[in-house]
Amino acid sequence: MTLPMISQTAAPLVGLPRVRSVPDYQFTSGVEALELAESVGLTPDPWQAAVVNDILAEDEAGKWAAFESAVIVPRQNGKGTIFEIVQLADLFLFSSSQRDFLAIHTAHEFKTAQEGFRRLLFWVENTDWMRKKVKRISTAHGEEGIELLNGARQRFLARSNGSGRGFSCDRLGYDEAYHLPEETVAASLPALSARPNPSVIYASSAPRGDAYGLVLRRVMRRGRQEPETREDAAPPKDKHLAYNEFSADPKADLDDPAARLHANPGASSPRGVPSLEYMEKERSGMSEVAFARERLGILDESKGSAVIDMALWAERGDDSSSALDPVAFAVDVNPDSSWASIAVAGLRADGLMHTEVVDRRRGTGWVVDRIEELVGRWDAAGVTLDAIGPAGALLPGLGERGITATVVSTSEYGRACQGFKNLIDDDRLRHKNQTGLTAALEAARKRPLGDTGAWGWHRRDTTDITPLVAVTLATYAFASTRGTEAVNSQVIVFR
Repeated sequence: MTLPMISQTAAPLVGLPRVRSVPDYQFTSGVEALELAESVGLTPDPWQAAVVNDILAEDEAGKWAAFESAVIVPRQNGKGTIFEIVQLADLFLFSSSQRDFLAIHTAHEFKTAQEGFRRLLFWVENTDWMRKKVKRISTAHGEEGIELLNGARQRFLARSNGSGRGFSCDRLGYDEAYHLPEETVAASLPALSARPNPSVIYASSAPRGDAYGLVLRRVMRRGRQEPETREDAAPPKDKHLAYNEFSADPKADLDDPAARLHANPGASSPRGVPSLEYMEKERSGMSEVAFARERLGILDESKGSAVIDMALWAERGDDSSSALDPVAFAVDVNPDSSWASIAVAGLRADGLMHTEVVDRRRGTGWVVDRIEELVGRWDAAGVTLDAIGPAGALLPGLGERGITATVVSTSEYGRACQGFKNLIDDDRLRHKNQTGLTAALEAARKRPLGDTGAWGWHRRDTTDITPLVAVTLATYAFASTRGTEAVNSQVIVFR
């Protein structure tokens, strides 16, 4: 097998991890493990083979180069194959040098642990020379495992019932690591210190934003070399961790096929699973946050902390909603100018405020032309933006086209954000259920603006919130310039 060479840095290429950080090594027993797997008919995808090489890399002393290994990949891409290859190698290659070798595979649910057992058992029972080395196979509920004549054992346990807490073993696998209680890890890892060459594998899709995902999120932070806060310096590479993360860029368009391929290495493998066609079906049946997390590996760090009640936001959705002239436009650009959004706001025939994102694209070179087109078609006062941010760079271009640009101050921006929230809370706004806007709103948090209690939308590194900032400024601009005269008795005032 020809194994792919992978850069130590982020690699946004199909079939390669977006983030990879592994200890430096010159030798890996992964080559032998992969040869063994292929000899019984277990042929991995190139990305799976590369991850196995990282997990089974050795240092100069012949011990595992990484005490911990982690593979983060969306569901149904084939992380189970990685476990199978390592487990076969543990039993039939590596255990011969240690009389009491024990490997434990754990999963959050019994059915997942049992499925892992059945998959490994298939290869053993259907390979004559392997089957002859088996002393005992246990299929009893909660006792699933394989024991060889040399005493080596591979057990499969469910974490949900507390099984395996404190076991001293040579290889500990945490499948479904997105649901990994703190107390399980606290009890298990110290117990490995008695073994001569222990190893831990975390395998999972992206974790949720709940307490069970904290363990894996810490592993991801180390693998990504993320600082604890924005003010902190990036930590050095963890020399004891082999980390491979397959995910889309957090700022990616959820409907971009390339982003889906980058996050799902199985889709571009000979197996073609999951297919782009199936992902499209998932997209229609899942929420923004769920699809981003489960299929693209994008973390939903804001879960449970949305500024606006997402149930209310859903109730305010109206796919047929539209605004009447006059309207107000606003534009926003994210911090690195990689995305920009234009939004519109105005009144509907029933007097409710309407807002929507009329355009969102990569970069900013298209923005001035598009605004000129929109202002020419609608009765608009101009365009509003926050000049303190990157959107301020658009001002000269707008001026050259004779487009009036209104710049909001910090205090006005704070009123705009609170006013937008009030419109939703008071049932005075409708939107068109646009996925990008909903994702931005679900991810956004507050950031204080001075000591007055005012707040603005927090620009986070992992989510593009330009759709949200743009609609916020558009509703503010409309209320400020047109709202009082247009609404009559239903006056919209942002104080």
